[in-house]
This record gives sequence, C-alpha cells and structure tokens, in this order.
Amino acid sequence: MGPWPLLLLLFGGLLAVSGRHYPHSAVLDGASRYRLSWAHQGSSIAFRLEVRTQGYVGFGFSPTGAMASADIVVGGFDGGKPYLQDYFTNADRTLKKDPQQDYHLEYAVENSTHTILTFSRQLHTCDPNDKSITESTVRVIWAYHDRDFRDGVQNYHGSNRGTKSLRLLNPEKTAIIAPSLPYFDLTNQDVPIPDKDTTYWCQMFKIPTLHKKHHVIKVEPLIQKGHENMVHHILLYQCSSSLNDSVLDYGHECYHPNMPDSFLTCETVIFSWAIGGEGFTYPPHVGLSIGTAPDPQYALMEVHYDNPSYVEGMIDNSGLRLFYTPDLRSYDAGVIEAGLWVSLFHNIPPGMPDFMSEGHCTLECLEEALDAERPSGIHVFAVLLHAHLAGRAIRMRHFRKGDEQQLLAYDDDFDFNFQEFQYLKEERTILPGDNLVTECHYSTLDRSHMTWGGLSTRNEMCLSYLLYYPRINLTRCASIPDIMEQLQFIGVKEIYRTWPFIIKSPKQYKNLSFMDAMNKFKWSRKQGLSYNDFVLKLPVNVRCSKTDNAEWTIQGMMASLPEIERPYRTEPVVCSSTSCLNCNLFLILLIVLYISTTAPRNSGPFV
Repeated sequence: MGPWPLLLLLFGGLLAVSGRHYPHSAVLDGASRYRLSWAHQGSSIAFRLEVRTQGYVGFGFSPTGAMASADIVVGGFDGGKPYLQDYFTNADRTLKKDPQQDYHLEYAVENSTHTILTFSRQLHTCDPNDKSITESTVRVIWAYHDRDFRDGVQNYHGSNRGTKSLRLLNPEKTAIIAPSLPYFDLTNQDVPIPDKDTTYWCQMFKIPTLHKKHHVIKVEPLIQKGHENMVHHILLYQCSSSLNDSVLDYGHECYHPNMPDSFLTCETVIFSWAIGGEGFTYPPHVGLSIGTAPDPQYALMEVHYDNPSYVEGMIDNSGLRLFYTPDLRSYDAGVIEAGLWVSLFHNIPPGMPDFMSEGHCTLECLEEALDAERPSGIHVFAVLLHAHLAGRAIRMRHFRKGDEQQLLAYDDDFDFNFQEFQYLKEERTILPGDNLVTECHYSTLDRSHMTWGGLSTRNEMCLSYLLYYPRINLTRCASIPDIMEQLQFIGVKEIYRTWPFIIKSPKQYKNLSFMDAMNKFKWSRKQGLSYNDFVLKLPVNVRCSKTDNAEWTIQGMMASLPEIERPYRTEPVVCSSTSCLNCNLFLILLIVLYISTTAPRNSGPFV
C-alpha cells in the first residue's frame, strides 16, 4: 500500500475526532457564553468547549470550586495557531505549568465570535497535579478573557469565571422523549417564604383523573427564576386513597402542630428532586404508574426552602412537571427511602474533621418485605444520596450473606448544592436477606456545638433514595441507633422518663435534657473519635414501613449489624500517563518517516 491511502486513513481518523459525539452538555455561565460538552469512553474522557471569545479559554477541576489546588487547562489561538497547556495551582493559587502534559488538543477553531476547543485526557493520569475523574461529583471551574494567554503575562479573567458541580461519568441517556407528550404541573401558588432559616411547605394536589393506566416517564423541576438557591429540595408523596377533594384547599407548613391531619397519610415517596439536579427520565422499560386504584390519586408536595439570609417578601411558585404516556412500560417504578431515620438520635460532635454515621436497611426488613412481595428481588436503576451542609461524602454499601458487593452508589466529593439521581451503569438486584448501609461522612470543624439530625440544613441527614422496579409495598427501610447507649457514653446513669429523657443522675447532668447534656459534655477530638467508634457498634432500631402508614412486623425491633470493614477499602486506581492521542502522534511520525524514505525523489522543487 502506498503512502497516500495511509494519509487518508490518518486524516479520516482526525476528522472523526473533530466530529465526535458528545452525549452530555452543560451551560456553565448565566449568559450562555460558555458551553461544555463531554464524552466518556473506557479510561479516557473528551471535552468540547464552545466559548464566546477570541481570547483564552480556561477550564479545570477544583476540590472546592475555587482556584486553590486546582487542575487547569488553558487554550486558544495565538497568531493564528492553536495552543493548549496543562497547568495546576498550589494552595496559594499560584499558577504553574505542569511538567507532565496530560491534556491533548484534538481540534480547534476560532471565528469572529467564538473559540471552540476539543481535547482529551485519561481519567487517572498518574500525575499528582491532576485530579482523577470518578463517578463522584466534580467541581468544574471555568474562565475566559478577550485576550490570549501568555506565560509571564497572565491576563486576569475578572468576573468571567465561575464554578459548577457536575457528574461527568453518568451513563449516556438513550431514551428519546417525544416533545408532544402530555404533562401536568404540580406547582405552589404564591407561597410566601418566611424570613427564617428553614421552611418546609406542604401542598396537597390531585393527580389528573385518567380512565386507564398511564406511565409517568419524565419529571422536570420548575424552579422559579431567581429562587434557584432557595428551593433546596422537593419530595412528592403518595397519600391515602380515602381522601377527598376537600383536602385540596390546604397548603401549610409541614411538620407543624397545626398541620392538617390529611398530611399525615402521605408517607410514600414517589419522586425526589434536590438542588442542582436536572430533570429525570425513567429507563425505557420502567415508568411511574398513574390512573389505577393502587396508584396515587392525591399527592403531597413538600418543598424545602433554605433562607439563611432571612430575606423578606419572597413569593414562590416552584414545583414539578410530570410527562406521561398511555404507551405502557414493562414495569412500575417504586422508591425506597433508606438510611438513618431523621431524628435527634443521629448526632455529630463538634470539631470533627471526619465523623462517620451509618443508616441500615436491615436484612430483617428486606427479608420480610421481599419474601412477601417479590422473592426474586427488585432491581435498582438510580440512587439519590442526600445529606446537608456538614456532609462531605456518602456511600451506599451492599451486603449479601455477609459478603460485601460492589458499591451501589457513592459520592466522595459530596456537594450540598448539587444533589441529583445517579443513574446506575448496570441495574442492581436486591434480594431477600441483603443489607444496605448508607455511610455518611461529615466535617464539623467549624462548629462548637453538637450537630443534630433534623430538617434544617444546619441539622443533618443521611439518606439514600432508591428508584427500582417492580414496585412493592416497602417505602422506608431505615434505622435508629440506641439512644440510651449514647447517654451512657457521656456518663448518664439514670433518667426520669423516656422522652425527652430528663436526666436524674449524675449530678452534673441533673434535670438536663438529652440535647443539653450532650452539648454540656466536654468534646475533644479524641472523645469524638471514641464516640464515633462506639456509635457504629450499637444495635439499631428497625424502621420498616409500608404505604398508608402501615408497618411491617419487624418495625421497632432491635437488630444487630453485619460485619462491616471500616474504613471502606476503595478499589485501586489504574492510571495511565499516555493517551491515545500520543499514539496517534507516534503514528504520524512513522508515516512521515515512511513517506520520506519511499517517495520518489525529484531534483526540481516540490509544488
């Protein structure tokens, strides 16, 4: 074969790179001037930046979303020639060229308005100055300038910069939703947001009356413009089928003593959205069933408003949009809330750099519910991991007959402002007798008092929401650690009554409540570590709930824990400092060498 077919093959490959399919994309700025697209395949990931500038474009990854200790790439055109350089910053934000260049330019173009760059890198580069890309949340940082970048003359980007949390390794969404699908909206109507830190607002809705079964196949958040940082999460609950339309007049603060009794019948979570998340599309074989007797007829929407600045006069109309179809899927979807039951029994000492809590979906609960409803098991296809401001990492661990399976879901860089369902790459079957453990890590270094489990974002949660099929009658599979054992740790000997646990002895805690005594205790880091080890070994009280406030018989029983290796042993990372593009460059060199040695030599000039 002559040299020219080889060249055509090579250039055809390069053209294919420039025309690469990018299944994921996000606009990173509010003015839609900076668009990121990306594609993950095997051990590498490719990016496409389309930015409205003729100057330099910056892109990178940061542990906090700031410039310190960041992994950065800078590219653009200088004198008509494209450039791309790998940089990093240290703790004082000094920008340095990385001696190991792991970002490889694949395609570049600049016109009168935009600069477009496509480049690739390995997920794990073996370079300590690069950030490994995993299934966890990634804090992307971005910047651009109207002038080009030169070493030693670093044009400051000014306000043309920002950060956005993304999950770069989410599986590609293959389902195509017809734009003509019918939908219905569940939205609050002119709800006044109180000028207080945390508000949970509940509103009752009636699901549209349908004459036959339909499937909801997509749910989108409808967040009022300007309220993106105030609407923290939305939960949609199925309510008792015995209600009537008189409940529809009710909108009220949730968990309030004067809350309507009808709200208490709404225990089954059918959908969950949290801040930073986008719309959720069900897999092609699964849908949320509506229109039949067991399906929700009345739904309660709970909106968590986070107002730490006590802003006054805010009126909100946020909610959800649900797309549905008469073309039925093969299975009905369900949701299980797993983890730590939200209560004061969950508590975290102050000043702790890494405190770990565990919530158990016990084998006793799963065995009873699955044996009765689905002995062959259920199939999980997405998971939402949920915590509050002190949360740093969450894992969902899966045990079967004492043996730990691969993690069901994890986020080692949890971001309170970015919580969305993780689509599983492969569906996971949960069988009777399995154990599911939601493991949450917290940092309370900036706190001087105990952090309590509770509803406020300044309180904490440790929850996992599992989307699965086929739907069974199990809505909550959670646990509570033994509170009397916790009191014994701080030296409590006697109490007067069971709740609110007024203490009788010893003298230093006499007549104090459980919360007051825990706050009075002199917590040191050493004591906090001892307490952490102590709590993780305590037996747990099982919470195992059905729909309509019913309970499985195991509810309220004490259960022992599975043998758990702590800390979790992460799988070793296989890294590579060489990308396929390096191989292509080597191939180019070989082809050029081949052409130079085999082409006929002419004495005249080459034209």
